[in-house]
Amino acid sequence: MVQGRASGTATLLREGRVLITGGFDIPGGVGTASQSLASAELYDSSTGTFSPTGSMTTARSDQTATLLDDGRVLITGGQGSTEGPDGTFNLSSAELYEPATGKFTATGSMMVARYDHTAALLADGRVLIAGDNFAAAKEDRAELYDPATGKFSPTGSMIWPGWYRTATMLADGRVLVAGGGESGTLPAPTPTPTEPASSPMGVVYEPGASAELYDPKTGTFSATGSMTAWRSRGGAVLLPNGRVLLLGGGVASAELYDPATGKFSPTGSMGVSRTSQTATLLSDGRVLVTGGQSTGGSELDSAELYAPTTGLFSPAGLLSQGRDLDTAALLSNGRVLIAGGMASDGTVLATAEVYAPNN
Repeated sequence: MVQGRASGTATLLREGRVLITGGFDIPGGVGTASQSLASAELYDSSTGTFSPTGSMTTARSDQTATLLDDGRVLITGGQGSTEGPDGTFNLSSAELYEPATGKFTATGSMMVARYDHTAALLADGRVLIAGDNFAAAKEDRAELYDPATGKFSPTGSMIWPGWYRTATMLADGRVLVAGGGESGTLPAPTPTPTEPASSPMGVVYEPGASAELYDPKTGTFSATGSMTAWRSRGGAVLLPNGRVLLLGGGVASAELYDPATGKFSPTGSMGVSRTSQTATLLSDGRVLVTGGQSTGGSELDSAELYAPTTGLFSPAGLLSQGRDLDTAALLSNGRVLIAGGMASDGTVLATAEVYAPNN
């Protein structure tokens, strides 16, 4: 890549290139922010090369990137490199990328400064923004972005606010929000996690097994079945059959959510426990899982494939190097771009590789 980066975003544009934004090139420490990036670049699968594009208006990592119906990309929140008035590095700003011009422009700001939050494109073209990280761990407000007005507006409050959650739009238009980290002062999810953890900032939280549904028709969240395992920085993929595969997040297990019953059920386990992995739905309906961090804290170079027809994971070869906090994007040719991330020695990676599914 043009720039080494971890905790950035990768978005497949309508014209086939991949937009990669932000992230950090220097990791932060306890009480300090990472050195976030404003730069962005494009990957062209026809040439296999990266090239710079316009820079964002604000340097940010752990942000979200959502492809809108009109082809623009909405970038929200994240963590900046400069401490704000609230004593955090969290950002409330948002911006839009226009592929035709290669430029970013500011748009309305969120009501809440957020990073490690979620964003989901709704069927009506609006974007649901929910969750956030440590300093605002008890913040339950969710909001909607309307591309027609360029503004954010409040919507229903979450039942279990938290961070590192997943947000998956279901076939019926509702959004499943699951897992992540949750404040220890909140009502405990069921089943209750057995090992509450303490963040570097001293905020006590529990890894989440809870899940809830957002209904755009009513603008409200409602509880649904709890996961079979707690997951933080896990993966969630909507399968062609309408169910949602949830995997990893500190464990090797995986499970399926059935919208028809509102329940989770176990499915095959991965070969190794992972967190901060990538999970990408392939053109043939299988799911590619790559890299991430092991239980022991080392970056993984292994990859696996989940087959919905069998409910099992199988090895999918090795990455060129172990990496986590990287990005993955399904290309228009059916291959998967894996880019950036962190290596086991703490190096922020500029390397990228492409996975070609077998037939």
